[in-house]
Amino acid sequence: MIEVIAFVAFGIALAALLNGRKTTERLESEIAALKEELKRIEELRPAVSAAAVVEVAAQTETAQGTLQPAEPAAVERQRLAEISKGNAIFGGPPPSQDAVEKASRGEPVVAAAPQASAIDSVAPAPKESLESRLGARWAVWVGGIALALGGIFMVKYSIDAGLLSPAVRLFMAAVFGLVLMAIGEFVRRRAVPLVADTFQNAMIPGILTAAGAVTLFGVCYAAHGVYGFIGPATAFGLLALVSLATVGLSLLHGQALAGLGLFASLAATPALVSTESPSPWSLFGFLAIAWGATLLAARVRRWTVVPALANIGLCLWALAYIASATPFETLPVTLVMLVMIAGVGFVWPGATGDEAQADLPEAVDGEPAAPSRAWDRVIAPHLGAITVTAGIAALLTMLAMISPLATASGYPVAEFCVVVAALAGLGAWRSYALYPAMLAAFTAIVGLWSMTASSGLLTFIDPAFPATLATPAVSGRTAMLAGTVLSAVFIALGALASHLHLKDRPPLATIWAAIAAIVPFALIGMSLLMTGNLTFDLPHGLFALAAGLVLLGLAEWLPRRDGQSEAIALPQLFLVAGSLGLFVIALHALTDGLATTILIALLGAAYVAATRLRAWPALPWMMVGAVIVVLARIVWEPTIVGAQDLGTTPVFNALLAGYGIPALLLALSAFELRTWPDLRARNLLQALASLFALLTVAILVRHAMNGGVLDSSVPTLGEQSIYTLLAIGASGILMTLDVKSPSPVFRYGSMAVGVLSMLSILGAHLLGLNPYFSGELLGSVPFFDLLLIGYLLPGLGYAGLAWYARGKRPVPYVAAVAVTGAILAFAWATLSVRRFWQGESIADWKGFQQGETYTYSVVWLVLGVLLLVLGSRFNAKSIRIASAVLVFVAVLKVFLIDMANLEGFLRALSFIGLGGVLIGIGLFYQKILSGRAPLPAQPQTPVDIEAEPGQTA
Repeated sequence: MIEVIAFVAFGIALAALLNGRKTTERLESEIAALKEELKRIEELRPAVSAAAVVEVAAQTETAQGTLQPAEPAAVERQRLAEISKGNAIFGGPPPSQDAVEKASRGEPVVAAAPQASAIDSVAPAPKESLESRLGARWAVWVGGIALALGGIFMVKYSIDAGLLSPAVRLFMAAVFGLVLMAIGEFVRRRAVPLVADTFQNAMIPGILTAAGAVTLFGVCYAAHGVYGFIGPATAFGLLALVSLATVGLSLLHGQALAGLGLFASLAATPALVSTESPSPWSLFGFLAIAWGATLLAARVRRWTVVPALANIGLCLWALAYIASATPFETLPVTLVMLVMIAGVGFVWPGATGDEAQADLPEAVDGEPAAPSRAWDRVIAPHLGAITVTAGIAALLTMLAMISPLATASGYPVAEFCVVVAALAGLGAWRSYALYPAMLAAFTAIVGLWSMTASSGLLTFIDPAFPATLATPAVSGRTAMLAGTVLSAVFIALGALASHLHLKDRPPLATIWAAIAAIVPFALIGMSLLMTGNLTFDLPHGLFALAAGLVLLGLAEWLPRRDGQSEAIALPQLFLVAGSLGLFVIALHALTDGLATTILIALLGAAYVAATRLRAWPALPWMMVGAVIVVLARIVWEPTIVGAQDLGTTPVFNALLAGYGIPALLLALSAFELRTWPDLRARNLLQALASLFALLTVAILVRHAMNGGVLDSSVPTLGEQSIYTLLAIGASGILMTLDVKSPSPVFRYGSMAVGVLSMLSILGAHLLGLNPYFSGELLGSVPFFDLLLIGYLLPGLGYAGLAWYARGKRPVPYVAAVAVTGAILAFAWATLSVRRFWQGESIADWKGFQQGETYTYSVVWLVLGVLLLVLGSRFNAKSIRIASAVLVFVAVLKVFLIDMANLEGFLRALSFIGLGGVLIGIGLFYQKILSGRAPLPAQPQTPVDIEAEPGQTA
């Protein structure tokens, strides 16, 4: 069966070759006809060219002042004579009689526009026919594939049948490959260049040459890797020779040959000569040579597709080897990745990529390039496909090598660090290698996570996690060493990238500053969290401290490198932020508990104090970052020092320092920035200072009212009332600060605190913690009980806040605050009536009692009248509306409830009292309205404007 397939393959190849030959002859005849047409068109060109040349020459001489001043008629006659002479030389027509007469009068002669010739009209390219596609393209490809398969099947048949010895088989295969390449070169020399341009992706010479190259690659590799006829040195030399020959021939035949040769080198050849005990050194050595040959050809011809495919092929082979070999050798895989990175940096794109990036236009239509355009140049670099595929190949290979599922002869920590450092070095060195730099940073972070986090953290999250993946991949010391080495490498490369690219490509320097800040922070943080001692870890602390100082030094160096503040502001921000992050890690490694919280706040304040020495825009924002870390620590451990060490002493405990000192430092920092040009940082620090002040008082209140317990006590109305009173006071304080020092933080912050407190009234005071629903006892002393602090005092506080906010805050906000105070007063009065009749516990419903029911009506009416008087006194429309609503509720109660539940004298008294109050309210409103009614208009006596002074009209 294989013999039949081989003969059929040769038949198909021969038919394709003959069909291609006929197509070539037909195209040759068409090209000859086109040449004749071009020759005829060229004969028409001199007549036009002669007149144009003489005209341009005359205008140039006149512009340069080489001609002597002359009469207009003489100048025109001389120019006409030159045109006539030029036409006579080139075979053009003589000047017309009209042109001669104009020249004699001194009028300018305008050369007639030449008629459009055949060369001026370009006919659209005809659509390729189905015959051309099948005969000139697909037949060629099928023929080449058939040749390659035929050769492979013949070799395989001879091996299976044992007809020939290994040496004879290799010799015949080599001869077959050389014959194919010779035939390809013979056909190429006979081909017309125009044919190559037309069918450049289906050239017969390229197909034949590619098939021959595939065969020679297989022969060389089999002679060493399968049969052992030649040693490593000889095999290396032969493979290099075949690779260089393929490179040279692909330069003649185009990228299609290079792509086909690459496919054969990376796929068909290793599969054909596979053995039971493959050698990874031979495999990856062959792959490196094939990849290098492809890259050399790509450099000469400026190809982008083939080298990208070569990178993908290397990655796939590396992943396949790692997955199949148990255990696998790490050094060959590492070396082939380093060869790939070095090839991208030195060979292709190499230095030419930087030159291409530099040649990109910096200006459009004479205008300087916008910042967005500069970012576009960096984000979409020249030849990005090559660098992106190389970075992805290195990333996937390294992550596969250190995967817990992979079994290596030795855990490849050193190999991982070397490849990541090389990839990052490529990104820092070459301006077009942005994405390798970013992929290297990602690989470093994920790789260290794979080394450490899959052991302790996953077990911490879920104790039932499989023990096979919960075993530490490397020791804590090794992981720490890898993290510190990679951190130092990325910081050094960040400095190198800033030195190389800050002036020419500020966006690239900015991205590298971010990488140099983020990667060390992530690596050292993970190493400390997973492998360090969170109580005290001197190695992590000292390295984080040193790395932070280096980043601060780089931030100080940037203005010396480039004095343009606009270009260095963003890189400097990343470097300063990175130093803050590393200092925070150092504090966590060297200190613990309350000291860590206070020192982090002091660290942020130190950055703010540094604004006296350096006007860096990033410095004030570091205080914001430090406070965010402090808030995260508070969320993680609200007691700061642990519940067992907090104690029960009110106010003077660790909470006062842990919450109060950051609040004080925030206030001092905001005051320090009172003259800082960036108002956003100052406003944000003011808001954070206000937040921390409220948080400090609230946490101290909770600690004092719950016996030192912060997280397990049930909330009470008394505690909530303290928070509400604090919020009211904070809103008033922020309003006062806004009056003295206007700030949007104080202005909107005061209203935000007020709105939140009003929402807490609805959710807690009236519903959730209401003693009527919760059953909480009010206390044994009337008036001075829970209702006083829970309702009356907050109501009076809202009344005072509404009065103070008049003219300082929007009317709807003031009205809402006033109505909230009225609601609390109503709740206090109503619950006080119930306490009078029911005692300390007001939760038990005992039905309608006539005395209690009547008292509600009286109290509500009195309260409504009181609110009406207050609303009139302070001209508060919202209070008057609240009184009207309360009176209306009292009216409904009298008619709906009192009429049904009261009897005799109380029912009559209820209605009499209601009627009297309503009449009194009506008289009160009439008095108010009549007192405010505008005076009637006085009649005006007309005045005669023409009358003399002292005379009447």
